[in-house]
Amino acid sequence: MAKKVMVLAGGVSAEREVSLVTGKGVVEALRGKGYEVSEHDFRDGKTLIRALSEEKPDAVFNALHGNWGEDGEVQGLLDVLQIPYTHSGMKASLLGMDKGLTRMIAYAAGVKTAEAEQKTFGDYKREGTKIALPYVVKPVADGSSVGVFIVQNSEDEAGVWYDDENREVLIEKFIGGKELTCAVFDGRALAVTELRPKEGFYDYRSKYTAGMTTHVLPAEIPSEAEKQIKYYAEQMHRALGCRMLSRSDFRYNEKDGAVFLEINTNPGMTPLSLVPEQAKFCGISYEDLCARLVENAACREMKRGENEK
Repeated sequence: MAKKVMVLAGGVSAEREVSLVTGKGVVEALRGKGYEVSEHDFRDGKTLIRALSEEKPDAVFNALHGNWGEDGEVQGLLDVLQIPYTHSGMKASLLGMDKGLTRMIAYAAGVKTAEAEQKTFGDYKREGTKIALPYVVKPVADGSSVGVFIVQNSEDEAGVWYDDENREVLIEKFIGGKELTCAVFDGRALAVTELRPKEGFYDYRSKYTAGMTTHVLPAEIPSEAEKQIKYYAEQMHRALGCRMLSRSDFRYNEKDGAVFLEINTNPGMTPLSLVPEQAKFCGISYEDLCARLVENAACREMKRGENEK
């Protein structure tokens, strides 16, 4: 009997449209592998719980990106319902979405990061920052380079804007050089890709617009740098407790070496996405990638008296 899989996509974050594209590809891939697949466009918890009760899936493929899908919220719900799901669990998802906590974990794991400070947007506008120009300002808890500003001068500082003064932002020293990414699948680094945007940096538009970014795979970097990046990516995957799949982003230049930027615990699976491309480079088809994620779906086991003395 075919395993029943619900593909959860859409969501309410800024990455909704990308998630829908990911979900469409996953649905086609899993049906091609013989799974019984249903689709759910996530908009609120009550509707999701009702759909799960009606469909009774054996596993949920989490194709959500950004807040309310990649940050531990949905993972915690599925843990409580005891329904296995793909990708990382609640704790790793929460830690991976919070760039400030991720930096602390990287430091403890011996992974090199850039100088940075964290404060509210309001405090940044009133007080400035101790980080010397150039630097990057980005939300502590958003994905896909949403709301990222590269500040080169005072004019750029005036252009940094968020609609909430209490929003936590990370101000990070800008590291020049090559923009690189490395996926980890089932505990092992796949490959290192260099990203060469046609304009600016690898922002949301560059990621999801065809022809805006050239992917150089494998990256044209020294072999020692490649080994270092793969090691760092595996270290972050383990340190956060990621399950099956993650993707870490880096900057590299000869002076600074490899510098970790952030980790994605639920990376995109669109036609322009990096993980399927790296998997294919390593001999893993898109269909097999999706199927292996489903076969390794899990949820936190609920044990009676777990915390009893």
